Amino acid sequence: MLTEAGAAVPVADGAKEDRHFVTALARGLAVLACFGPGRTSLANHDIAEACGLPRSTVSRLTYTLTKLGYLQHMPELGRYRLGTATIALSSAALGGLDVRTIARPVLRAVAEAANASVGLGVRDRLSMRYVECQRGPAAISLNLDTGSRISLARSAMGRAYVAICPEREREGIYEDLKALDPVAWPALRAGLDRAVEEHREIGCCTSFGEWQETVCAIAVGFHPGGGLPPMSVNCGAPTVITDARFLMEVARPKLIDAVRSLDGVMGA
Repeated sequence: MLTEAGAAVPVADGAKEDRHFVTALARGLAVLACFGPGRTSLANHDIAEACGLPRSTVSRLTYTLTKLGYLQHMPELGRYRLGTATIALSSAALGGLDVRTIARPVLRAVAEAANASVGLGVRDRLSMRYVECQRGPAAISLNLDTGSRISLARSAMGRAYVAICPEREREGIYEDLKALDPVAWPALRAGLDRAVEEHREIGCCTSFGEWQETVCAIAVGFHPGGGLPPMSVNCGAPTVITDARFLMEVARPKLIDAVRSLDGVMGA
């Protein structure tokens, strides 16, 4: 199962060759991953198209997930929405991220100083998922909040994650991105390779109009420790409020210092 910019796609063929890989479970999770902002209710045919699965298979999966409370069926519309069981899962997951509580005042300070949106994100397949977000005093800001998902390959947040993740994980990400869109891959690879160099040389990664044309952002990756995976913190705003020069000259030192204070904060 691969996703990029929030889109769900079929389970990778290579995964099926792994005797430890449970394809039925992966398919069920792929169904749940189809839902998100702008896709709060879906019919079986919508899910089948997004997952690349036969409609009969999707019907059995949605029936099972509904029985377990992970989906809610709306018979009058012939559609499904996420059920209450997913709320329990997401609440438990976020509750276990104590780093959010520690990071919140740090993110808020950077947001106010840079008059921008500052978010803490974790990898979600080929996307980045916001687990915390703070906004500056600007009247206009990015329409992103906790739970939002953005492109891993094109966003500053995602690029910062790639820049600091283990080499083996990075290779796997590259393989999945190439399989997802072979035509777009050369440009994506160039952007990610540049991001790795940026993070090493200037302490952050950039995305100036590459994720969205009207958005400028920078990001820094870090290792929180305590058994948690790498994370990254971004700082960005619509181009009508800020530009690349301001982010690099004013916001970048503040963001780097802030993220440095979070590195290893959860202990060994």
